[in-house]
Amino acid sequence: MEHWGIFIDNQSNKSQFINAVHNNELEVFQSYKTLKGALFSPIALKRFIDEEERHDAKLISNSGQSLKSMSSGEQKKALLSHILKTSPDYIILDNPFDNLDTDFQEELKHLLTNHSKNIGFIQLASRKSDMLPFITKYGKLDKNNFTIINNDIVKESDLDPDIFKGSIPPPIDIISIEGNNLIKFTDVTVSYGDKTIIKNIDWKINKGEFWQLIGKNGSGKTTLLSMITGDNPKAFGQNIYLFGNKKGSGESVWEIKQKIGYFSPAMTDKFSGRHSIENMLISGLTDSIGLYTTPTEVQKRIIKQWLVLLNLWDRRNVLFNELSLGEQRLIMTVRAMVKHPPLLILDEPTSGMDDYSAKILVNLVNKMANESNTTIVFVSHREEAGLKPTKIFQLTKSDNGSTGTVLIT
Repeated sequence: MEHWGIFIDNQSNKSQFINAVHNNELEVFQSYKTLKGALFSPIALKRFIDEEERHDAKLISNSGQSLKSMSSGEQKKALLSHILKTSPDYIILDNPFDNLDTDFQEELKHLLTNHSKNIGFIQLASRKSDMLPFITKYGKLDKNNFTIINNDIVKESDLDPDIFKGSIPPPIDIISIEGNNLIKFTDVTVSYGDKTIIKNIDWKINKGEFWQLIGKNGSGKTTLLSMITGDNPKAFGQNIYLFGNKKGSGESVWEIKQKIGYFSPAMTDKFSGRHSIENMLISGLTDSIGLYTTPTEVQKRIIKQWLVLLNLWDRRNVLFNELSLGEQRLIMTVRAMVKHPPLLILDEPTSGMDDYSAKILVNLVNKMANESNTTIVFVSHREEAGLKPTKIFQLTKSDNGSTGTVLIT
């Protein structure tokens, strides 16, 4: 079978390329003209999740579990199983290993390798290390331009990812928290029905610390975060203290969220309007999705300092949805940080990013940790080169629920 590996970056127009392959618009893929294709991508998953919620039905899961309630790895296994049942001649794989822990990656690689004798694969990969071992032909997608290349000429970018020459701008107002402890979990256990997700969790997060939260798919990372951010009712009745107050003792979810900066890639879907990147960052100071009030001179001055730091001041009027994925992630990370919240949670911020853009974001996070008093919790399935947390909280799965261990780096 013919297998292609397409190297992409955060400027690549993936949607146009995928449509061009399906519509036989690229000469090099003319052999696919009469073949039946399928798409393995976050777009396809989102489509099924939306359909399940719309019709209140389980469409592609063998377990009867909804896609939305599955971990990233379980979702991808369910999608691949569904696609294989349709007997496609070829499958386009859109960054198939994003959001997967190493065990799930190996399992998926094994499945794809087994089917590579009978199915053609076109793999789009942002990370060079993700390329499947059975790929025999290579291409590169620069924005809308596709070119055939030799794999041995694809090298890491020579550009320096340390682009930040200034200092982290100061906060306009300091959000004060009494005491040294921000978050404290004591013997916390969460179950859904007969299934225990996390068991006997003890975790203390203090001011100024830089944590990385790690664990396999389905180990309970999302559950743990939702109990901090206030979105999980399972937190009530537990021995959990947030910013000095016991959970459920009267502090509202809004009061908790005011002390937390949060970013996950899914949040970018909320900003589909025509917002300039300058206004995007100003709205981070006002906790709004759009900008509905006239910003003060102090606010504008602070946001200018951030955009100068990001080398984006000259592009301040560019619309957010016109930026590359990597630039959008930088803006969203800074947006979560502009108030210098006591706690900043970055949930899989490098998902889908190319190697170079991910290094830039990692450097920014390290810089924020070194030059501010904000406590950072960085969540990632992937080991990001250069990330420098001072502590790691590791969730370890078991049949009785995941347990937690503190590791010192």
